[in-house]
Amino acid sequence: MEADRWIDRVGSQRNHLPEKTELTTLEGELRSLLKALQDAQGEIDPIQRAYEDAASESQRLKKREVDLATTLATSTGNARELGAIHTELDHVRELLGACEDRELELLLGLEPLEEVVVALRAKAQPELVRRTELQSQIVALEGSLNEELVSLREAREQRASALSPELLARYDSAFVRVGTSGAAQVDAGRCDGCRIALSPLDFDRWKAQPSGSFLSCPECGRLLLP
Repeated sequence: MEADRWIDRVGSQRNHLPEKTELTTLEGELRSLLKALQDAQGEIDPIQRAYEDAASESQRLKKREVDLATTLATSTGNARELGAIHTELDHVRELLGACEDRELELLLGLEPLEEVVVALRAKAQPELVRRTELQSQIVALEGSLNEELVSLREAREQRASALSPELLARYDSAFVRVGTSGAAQVDAGRCDGCRIALSPLDFDRWKAQPSGSFLSCPECGRLLLP
């Protein structure tokens, strides 16, 4: 009984490590951060592409402005040709101004989104480090507890070998049915396995049972130890 109860305790400890609970919570937070990061990046990407397009167009218009201004300054053409160049130059400068305004607008829209991305990454970094630490701790703790379980099971087998086949069969049958252990003690008139009080008749029968015999709990079936 004690061997099985210890095995159950250690197995429960292995399966309910606080590090596992913390890791589960942490991974949930990291998934939320990743989703927020993806959402922010999803907003940034089209604005970034539009900004790059606007910047490229600004460069093209600036080059055209320089070329037209140079041509105008050095041209020996007639008034009509010079007028056409001047008209195109004014149009290019108008387009350039609008393009630069658009470029600035997009840049201002990018900055807060990029700040969000930087903040999310800064928040995630220590959590990623902690996740690695927890994973290592869990592996070490589970390894230690698994070794302890092997030792406990070996001790359990040694104790079980000392029982008669009939008694061991009764114990194992109760153990399979209720788990934790196949026997229990009587504590203040109650089976300490199922915590159900024995009837006065069953309690008297339990007290009167001869040495080497074991009454089964009428509620859970565990063997009641004298």
